[in-house]
Amino acid sequence: MTASFVQAPGETVDVAGTPFAYRELGPAGGVPLVLLNHITAVLDEWDPAVVDGLAAERRVIVVDLRGVGGSGGTTPDSIEAMAADTAAFLEARGLDLVDLLGFSLGGMVAQAVVQQRPDLVRRIVLAGTSPAGDEGPAGWGSTLQNAFGKSAAEGKHPKHYLFFSPTSRSQAAADAFLARLDERTEDRDAPVTDETIGAQLIAATKWEQGTSPAGLTDVDKPVLVVNGDNDLLVPTISSFNLAQLLPNATLSIYPDAGHGAIFQYHQLFVQQTLEFLRD
Repeated sequence: MTASFVQAPGETVDVAGTPFAYRELGPAGGVPLVLLNHITAVLDEWDPAVVDGLAAERRVIVVDLRGVGGSGGTTPDSIEAMAADTAAFLEARGLDLVDLLGFSLGGMVAQAVVQQRPDLVRRIVLAGTSPAGDEGPAGWGSTLQNAFGKSAAEGKHPKHYLFFSPTSRSQAAADAFLARLDERTEDRDAPVTDETIGAQLIAATKWEQGTSPAGLTDVDKPVLVVNGDNDLLVPTISSFNLAQLLPNATLSIYPDAGHGAIFQYHQLFVQQTLEFLRD
């Protein structure tokens, strides 16, 4: 199996009649680590430095959920439905136990997966995400629009503003991160559609408007909660709230970092995650 995310071939699996796109790399044995990505993201939005670092020790699977990128079907407009799709994907791949790494919207999906199907999950990493009922996700639409407008005016990528702090150190990390995203030049994923983004925004709004599920307090799985100290999309306080709700959580906050802290501090994040998953 390839050890490089840039070279990992695109694959599909039939999930109840719908093709789900995914890539897989790393050693064949052990409990797989499944990565669930942020709003608007397709497979190529995963940082190769993070994926390759994790794949040095773990079998890593990245997936486009229904309607996203190269996957077929229509993106559902609820986190719970996305979680059900995730469980269906795992079963279609013949995986009866996994670790989950959910970033942003993917972290919400991971929370729902472990509540719907705790039998499928061993350990969880939740980065830049919030429990249901916390403020932030309902404003993603306007935040994204503002970032796209600012990026057009200043000639920068929207992720300079959405994922990173305005300091010179963090912006330099943004440049390096965006360069890594461009390393794959062949067999790139299909872009996300406006319809999918719209459904994801509705799902995020429903998540904020819901109440924090009592089920989180019953999640007995070990959880690593990670964020930057100045997250524009998911207020950093949500990470504290999430860690307090979960009975077996460890919290890690990175300094001078925003929503994309795991990409800015990719070496530290990979080290912490692998240590957490080894326990």
